[in-house]
Amino acid sequence: MARYLPVLLAVALGLVFSALAETDQDDVSALNVLFLSLNSPPQLTGWSSSGGDPCGEDWKGVKCSDLSVTEISLADLGLTGSLGYQLSSLTSITYFDMSKNNLRGNIPYQLPPKVEHLNLAENAFTGGIPYSISQMTDLKYLNLGKNQLNGQLNDIFGKLTRLSEMYLSFNQLSGNLPHSSQSLKSLKVLHLQNNQFSGSINVLANLPLEDLNVENNQFSGWIPKKLKNIDTLQIGGNSWSSGPAPPGMDKASNTDSHTGKKGGKQSVVNEAVIAGIVIAVLAVALILLALIKRRSSPSSHYIDDQSSQNKSLTPLVSHELGLKDSSLIDIKALQTPPSMGLKPPPVPHILFSDTEFVNKLSPKPSTKPVSVTAYSLVDLQAATGSFSTSCLLGQGTIGNVYKAKYADGKVLAVKKIDVINLSGGTSYDFLELVSGISKLHHPNIAELLGYCSEPQYHLLIYEFQMNGSLHDFLHLSDEYSKPLTWDTRVRIALGTACAVEYLHDLCSPSVIHKNIKAANILLDAELNPHLSDCGLAVFYQDTSENLGAGYNAPECTKPSAYTMKSDIYSFGVVMLELLTGRKPFDSSKPIMEQSLVRWAAPQLHDINALRQMVDPSLRGLYPPKSLSRFADVIALCIQSEPEFRPPMSEVVQSLDQCVQRTGIDKKSGRSTSCRSDDSESSYY
Repeated sequence: MARYLPVLLAVALGLVFSALAETDQDDVSALNVLFLSLNSPPQLTGWSSSGGDPCGEDWKGVKCSDLSVTEISLADLGLTGSLGYQLSSLTSITYFDMSKNNLRGNIPYQLPPKVEHLNLAENAFTGGIPYSISQMTDLKYLNLGKNQLNGQLNDIFGKLTRLSEMYLSFNQLSGNLPHSSQSLKSLKVLHLQNNQFSGSINVLANLPLEDLNVENNQFSGWIPKKLKNIDTLQIGGNSWSSGPAPPGMDKASNTDSHTGKKGGKQSVVNEAVIAGIVIAVLAVALILLALIKRRSSPSSHYIDDQSSQNKSLTPLVSHELGLKDSSLIDIKALQTPPSMGLKPPPVPHILFSDTEFVNKLSPKPSTKPVSVTAYSLVDLQAATGSFSTSCLLGQGTIGNVYKAKYADGKVLAVKKIDVINLSGGTSYDFLELVSGISKLHHPNIAELLGYCSEPQYHLLIYEFQMNGSLHDFLHLSDEYSKPLTWDTRVRIALGTACAVEYLHDLCSPSVIHKNIKAANILLDAELNPHLSDCGLAVFYQDTSENLGAGYNAPECTKPSAYTMKSDIYSFGVVMLELLTGRKPFDSSKPIMEQSLVRWAAPQLHDINALRQMVDPSLRGLYPPKSLSRFADVIALCIQSEPEFRPPMSEVVQSLDQCVQRTGIDKKSGRSTSCRSDDSESSYY
């Protein structure tokens, strides 16, 4: 018996350890979602799609401390799929490496908030760099190189004072380096090679760089003197200015002011001289312009005065989404008469050609081909089983949406518009509609991929979103298998708000949606929102049934009364759904609670009542300050008087303040707001 005692003792200790070892449930849930998003790869031994104990069991690539996951290292394992939507729940992670795999889609907006080492290099990620990185104040190492990232860098570096190495090379990033780059006070290694960056690199002049690679971009200007002295500098393949730098350039880029250091006065004098020359040249140009305009025919190069007043010439500003994103609609600068000898502003894209713009004022058949793919009806019928009910994704006022699956695995969403909804039922009207929708480009708008126009068939083809609609997620799905955390809800609201802001403020002319509701907010694999039915407002001119019960603003007794402020109201109702988990109108509720707006509006400023209204599926896991701000935004949006509702740009700014920056107190299970390491006040 004595000789078996050590074995029995080991077994007993193992049982005790197993009983005690239970990984934090938020971490378990996040890893379950990650495993599913990675297509449940067999090489991740020990991992599970439901439950499990990563810290008590041997999950490949996972390390723990105090029953919380602190490291995930899954590099070079041939992984596919995406990163899921619940990484922000991993609040103890400091090391996260998914490099050298075949991961696709956008980098999730939500990442482990306390990570110090983040490596997503050598994958196939697309889209921009998520704004949430700007809040990861512990970050020391960031590697997003060798992906397919695009768009401009936003001002996301202001709080990343600990970042010492950053690799963004071999992507398709463009634009100038943001001003906040100057805040990277610990940055020693910066690799930006093989992108499409432009402008100067003066913002890097005062950084403690030891290794800088900016090869093969579109940078211009002069290289600051300080950068020439660093250990490793690679600058080839750019359009640097030749000859000596302007007097005082190095001094200007290396000091906070032009005066107060040697050479400061000379710099100011030089600037004054240059400014005088520029003013003189502009004055001469204006005089020449006036003379030329007087002699030339007024209609030779410009459209009529009324048209030019209606046409927006303001370049669009790049935003982040999550905040506002850089994938914006195209715009064209007004052309300058050739006789002036001047080039038009270097804006790379167009919104409307002059001919198209005149046609919008005086409609006539357009000969310009539609810029999206024309799909074959035969192929679409085969992919949808002849539009069978088994492929039906949803039913709407103007037609049904079907899932189209091709033999090669490609999946699309096909909106089949009832011909009766087209004015006159002609192909011309439909192609004009398609042409208009094809010009809408925003990461939070369901983008049109193609169309099909044949007798009795008018079809719009969109990308298929695997997680369906927000309505289904909130009201039809299992809260445990498809959890919508608080920060996910705020992110969905913010992304949708950015889409509506784009339609209202950045499109020219402005676009009113007229059909904002949870069923028209589609969710992709990472639960990013994509607003659908954009550009289809023409179908709601003669019907008051455009919205489901509970979404219509009080003034919308007839379609002609619908304005952008009516869109704001409908969006506020969607926010109420996200807050409460309730439908806009629910006849199964007591009479006083059937209308969500009437029931909720009086309680939005009562903190105790507000807590009782929150969706029970959140189980109390939300930051109180963010909840209160979210409710304040709702209260503004659902006001009965349209003029008191804020423009969507203000809604976006307010929701930006609600973006989740809290951790979850593992022991108490309650939300706790986080503060940055500097002296700033709480984020909320």
